[in-house]
Amino acid sequence: MAEKLIAMRKYLALLLLTCLMVINASARQERTITGTVKDSADGYPIANAVVRVKGTDYLTATNAKGTFSLKVPVGALIIEINATSYKLREVNLGAQQTTLHVKLSMLQQLIKAAEKNRYIMTGKADEIATSPVVEYVAPLPRQQMHQKALAGRVAGVTANGYYPGPGANTEDYSPINENIFHTATDQPLSTFSIDVDRASYSNMRRFLNNGEMPPPDAVRVEEMVNYFDYRYKAPTGKDPVAIYADMAVCPWNTAHQLVRVALKSKQVDTKDLPAANLVFLLDVSGSMEDENKLPLVKRAFSVLTEQLRPQDKVAIVVYAGAAGVVLPATSGSDKKKILAALDELQAGGSTAGGEGIKLAYHIAEELRSQNSNTRVILATDGDFNVGVSSDGELTRMIEKERQKGISLSVLGFGMGNYKDNKLELLADKGNGNYAYIDNFEEARRTFVTEFGGTLFTVAKDVKLQVEFNPQFVQAYRLVGYENRMLQNEDFNNDKKDAGDMGVGHTVTALYEIIPSGKKGETVNWVDPLKYQQGKVLGNQSEVLTVKLRYKQPNADASQLMQKVLPYNNQQITSAPEDFRMATAVAAFGQLLRHSAFKGTATYDQVLSWAGNARGEDAEGYRAEFIQLVKKAKLLDKE
Repeated sequence: MAEKLIAMRKYLALLLLTCLMVINASARQERTITGTVKDSADGYPIANAVVRVKGTDYLTATNAKGTFSLKVPVGALIIEINATSYKLREVNLGAQQTTLHVKLSMLQQLIKAAEKNRYIMTGKADEIATSPVVEYVAPLPRQQMHQKALAGRVAGVTANGYYPGPGANTEDYSPINENIFHTATDQPLSTFSIDVDRASYSNMRRFLNNGEMPPPDAVRVEEMVNYFDYRYKAPTGKDPVAIYADMAVCPWNTAHQLVRVALKSKQVDTKDLPAANLVFLLDVSGSMEDENKLPLVKRAFSVLTEQLRPQDKVAIVVYAGAAGVVLPATSGSDKKKILAALDELQAGGSTAGGEGIKLAYHIAEELRSQNSNTRVILATDGDFNVGVSSDGELTRMIEKERQKGISLSVLGFGMGNYKDNKLELLADKGNGNYAYIDNFEEARRTFVTEFGGTLFTVAKDVKLQVEFNPQFVQAYRLVGYENRMLQNEDFNNDKKDAGDMGVGHTVTALYEIIPSGKKGETVNWVDPLKYQQGKVLGNQSEVLTVKLRYKQPNADASQLMQKVLPYNNQQITSAPEDFRMATAVAAFGQLLRHSAFKGTATYDQVLSWAGNARGEDAEGYRAEFIQLVKKAKLLDKE
């Protein structure tokens, strides 16, 4: 018996030793590396740079200080570092190396744009307004150019004393920090406001048709995706919106999957739409004299005038150095009078945009009546330089008027001094649409083909919240919608403003998914949580649940809708045509942005995906898209 006991003890000791060896070996399968990612020109930290073990899902992102921490496999590795607006860099990581400090170089096209358009101002800022002559000298040092271009801005006089040179491009775009991956266990909810705007697409088209690549911050991927008509079925029940969801293998990273969330608002016959009280607010300042500005504005609003009904009313307000009324409220049946007023407009003077908005809202409030659609439609290049002009002042004014039931839609025109960042903000705060009119065809589409969707709201404050099931989803990222993100608490807060859907509108959102169960490959955004139950309620085959809140146009309380997506591992080639088209457009947007998440996508692949998803294409927009991809392929030399 004693011998058996001794043998048993030896066996248990050997077993314990073996287990410890296995545990130690497992622990040695990974190591943690830390480091920084900075700008090669000025040493500034780069936030949201993606640090990845090449060919795997071992990845993380830098924080605001440009630092990162990442668990990686043992042995020598190749590390990819990719940040929007920078060149991709690959670095060899030694088998024993635990720190990595990397510097990235900015895309050459941004450096050239900054060096071309930035000059040092020799005079004082307050002398510029009184002196017609400004002396320009050599471009700024490269690192200062770099910083300005990286901010997404090529603006006019600044606090630092910079002024654009003769013929300089002073277009202004807000910087976009791309959405990154979030783990489903730590952040299972994704909440955002819908976006039906499409200004970014037509603006991008303008650049490519002029033989230039668009600035990365001019490319908002969700607006490109939502530019196209998708044949989603309209709702048939009491809700004015229908929800659809499906998934397929992600074509730019086949180890991942792509989820599509789609919305379609109800169709309403034009004759059944409520009366419209419209105030045309038109910029007639000197900056609007170019052929693609005020002359195109006049043609666009003439097209809109032809769509008006007798019950509709229109007033026209213009602004330059001051604001004034050129046409009092006029019935839509008196088209000759409206068209004559438009025809007489001429450009000249400074730009008192804030005063124009004030006057337009005042007239709109006088026109407003119960059960009518009251809207101000602003047409401008966004270059406000007299009176109320700061973003804060303008948005506070617009938010106040929004509470009265008056919407603000914005149409952008022109190039060279276009202020996209200001116009997008105004439309967002004004609960209206934002479109960029680069040609007469775009005006026709906005005011003829989509007359109801442009002017008449069927669901307001539309919010989406997606909950991911960690059983199927290790991590996710929302493609685009960076400036539409909401706090999770905002979803049930009816006081929180969100986007509106007009008659017949479609909205498409894409999520890139890293599936669960990929052994050893983890997304290292935050440390694991200690106190989560990991309990999944509901059907175990559910990948995610989409929740939507909306308000009826005249209501203050929201309604809740839900849609569940079951697991489906189909190839993208087997997905519906509209899904494939949206995927191609999203990939194109990421290529234009030189996105850190573009994966293996190429222009040739986008051409193939889009070519196989053209369908009927009655208006020819998908065929035009293919031509734009071909132009970008020739122009993009980075």
